Amino acid sequence: MSVDLEHYLIVGAILFAVGMYVALAKRNFVSVLMGIELMFNAVNLTFISFSRFVESPNPLEGHVFAIFVITVAAAEAAVALGLAVLLYRVHGTISVDEMDLLKW
Repeated sequence: MSVDLEHYLIVGAILFAVGMYVALAKRNFVSVLMGIELMFNAVNLTFISFSRFVESPNPLEGHVFAIFVITVAAAEAAVALGLAVLLYRVHGTISVDEMDLLKW
């Protein structure tokens, strides 16, 4: 049995679904960030698998997109963790339910 594109896409879809569940169901700010990062990694897996299995004149395009996604994910994680530290200092909690700074 060989591993085909469909297998990678199924694993990517499962990872994305788990990441979506974690991002929407958890109330902790760090857990929400972990869910978002899991969704980013699922997209990276999909890009790399398409780059590997689909014939293209530029076979490294999927890898380049994955590097851009990793860069954006790192920047998002740095900013979000900075916000989490700031919110903990101001409010004493990082619960998503108790964040009401933008309410009028």
